[in-house]
Amino acid sequence: MLYTRLNQLPHARLGVVVAKRFAPRAVTRNTIKRVTRELFRTTGLPPLDCVVRLARPVNSKDGPATTAKLKAALRVELARLFAAQAKLSGKPGLPPAPPPLSGAP
Repeated sequence: MLYTRLNQLPHARLGVVVAKRFAPRAVTRNTIKRVTRELFRTTGLPPLDCVVRLARPVNSKDGPATTAKLKAALRVELARLFAAQAKLSGKPGLPPAPPPLSGAP
């Protein structure tokens, strides 16, 4: 899930929440955070505060901690979420126009 809110800064900010109940292994949680930060840096979002949160379990303790399949699925889903948000916010990577000066004729 991706939660967003406009901010007054010249850049976007990111928060990542990976609950232990959805990704029981630390290796998996760290992989999710690393992939999320990588895509966030390369996407070029407008000035937003973004919080990425897992909505369902990604794996269990039975299988491997991380796989190429998991990383690929993460990249596809995160790219979709970031692209949708950039599209909703207008042109990606460009800050909104400054407000008009008050008191100017």
